[in-house]
Amino acid sequence: MSSHVNDPALQNSHPPPPRPRMTTSWYQARSQGWDWSSPVTLNRPRALNALSTPLMKELNAALEALDQDKDTGAIVLTGSEKAFAAGADIKEMAPLTFAEAYNTNFIANWSHLTSAIRKPIISAVNGYALGGGCELALMTDMIYCSAGATMGQPEIKLGTIPGAGGSQRLTQAVGKARAMDLILTGRTFSGAEAGAWGVAAQVFESADACVDGAIATAATIAGYSRVATQAAKEVVNKSQDLGVREGVEYERRVFHSLFGTEDQKIGMKAFAEKKKPEWVHE
Repeated sequence: MSSHVNDPALQNSHPPPPRPRMTTSWYQARSQGWDWSSPVTLNRPRALNALSTPLMKELNAALEALDQDKDTGAIVLTGSEKAFAAGADIKEMAPLTFAEAYNTNFIANWSHLTSAIRKPIISAVNGYALGGGCELALMTDMIYCSAGATMGQPEIKLGTIPGAGGSQRLTQAVGKARAMDLILTGRTFSGAEAGAWGVAAQVFESADACVDGAIATAATIAGYSRVATQAAKEVVNKSQDLGVREGVEYERRVFHSLFGTEDQKIGMKAFAEKKKPEWVHE
């Protein structure tokens, strides 16, 4: 999935093949046509990519379009070198009343990508990822970050708490004691600490290396059967909702179901014949 990109630094030196186009004022999407992985870049630089309702609506629309795009196998979500997303838009939140927040189910759609997007999403986190920005990264399937990234849930300093899953997903990632420490004090943590604590899958020395690493991993994933990668994502995510016994039973049912796919036959036949599989994604 590709959009018009005005910044030459974000344009590919080798243009990808024609793809559906999308334009927006908040983010830029670009594609590596040769590997079928699609990076989406949050693009609200003056606000350090602060998350707002319009931005999240457009981001959700972009992710849904990529999820339906038959040429996209994996998605990378990133921001700028200065900020992945520095938090939620305080100007939007500050005047809300309880009735307004409750009646509109404020920020509920921010978690849309966790339930609606079936293709794997990797967040490439550089600079600030605070509050809603940290929560957005935690919603993705993998976090890649630079060592100097700054992450955290500092909502307590504003007289509130995380509202887009931070208290739940951060606790799952680092454990109750450390999550309590971070959320109750508002302390931030570095990208290096995110790697050491298991929040991030990989840590890189520079922002460029982080984004390149995420794109490379997305390209690897995109080279496999779409059916298998989506099934793998599904069963791993189920581990967060089920006990081990129920999770293993769920995994086995999905495993059995893949024997009804063309790609399972193609993959095992190619392995036996020492050939590269030519996936049909069915």
